[in-house]
Amino acid sequence: MYAYVDRDDRHHEVCLDLLETHPGPLVVPMLVVTEVTYLIGSRLGAESEIRFLGDLAAGNLIAEPVMPADWIRIAELVARYRDLPLGTADASVVAASERLGISEIATLDRRHFSVVQPASGVFELLP
Repeated sequence: MYAYVDRDDRHHEVCLDLLETHPGPLVVPMLVVTEVTYLIGSRLGAESEIRFLGDLAAGNLIAEPVMPADWIRIAELVARYRDLPLGTADASVVAASERLGISEIATLDRRHFSVVQPASGVFELLP
């Protein structure tokens, strides 16, 4: 998410292309939205953060809430992968994808998401 906003990021073009061409929906767990808005705001400033929020408001990205049962799964994942370590935001991606039956994960974080095994099989990592 951050890379598609930051034009100076070395992954900007590939991430922007993915977001512009993926048939969607592009679901972003709320914990990831929180993490991304913090990074954008602190590194790129308010204008970039406002543009990102505009993408959410326009429906280009679907903010997915953390459901009550997700918290248990997030805790299980953080415990299981504590040596990575897998943080809460990344674990929320896994929990939401399992609950929604989504196997495609848009991430540059191959370190974590190539190791983590969802309950339903394996992830297809994009881009």
